[in-house]
Amino acid sequence: MRNKKVLIVDDQNGIRILLIEVFNSEGYTTFQAANGKMALEIVRSESPDLVLLDMKIPGMDGLEILKHLKEIDPAIKVIMMTAYGELDMIKEATNLGALMHFTKPFDIDEMRVAVNMHLNTKSVDQCS
Repeated sequence: MRNKKVLIVDDQNGIRILLIEVFNSEGYTTFQAANGKMALEIVRSESPDLVLLDMKIPGMDGLEILKHLKEIDPAIKVIMMTAYGELDMIKEATNLGALMHFTKPFDIDEMRVAVNMHLNTKSVDQCS
């Protein structure tokens, strides 16, 4: 099995560090970005299998980043993270192709299980 790649996009350094530790211990290659520009550069150069994307990032917000990610790679798997309960943004993210979302503070074990599930299935059927 080839080493799966996970990109963590969050402006909070502590969250990036935590998620990198968790997913490195799961055997994934991890990348991190603090903003949308860095995230898109990493997607173009590394082609991650899954992106954990914060909804609220200064500059380019999560929805804008998600649109660009899907333009680069329509099949890329994206899980959104948000500290806010903005149902309209979550609904729009789902419409744009996000697999699911986690509300901060999230349960790290639930996120680990979700990432493992999405990365270890050939394709996940999505309802539109």
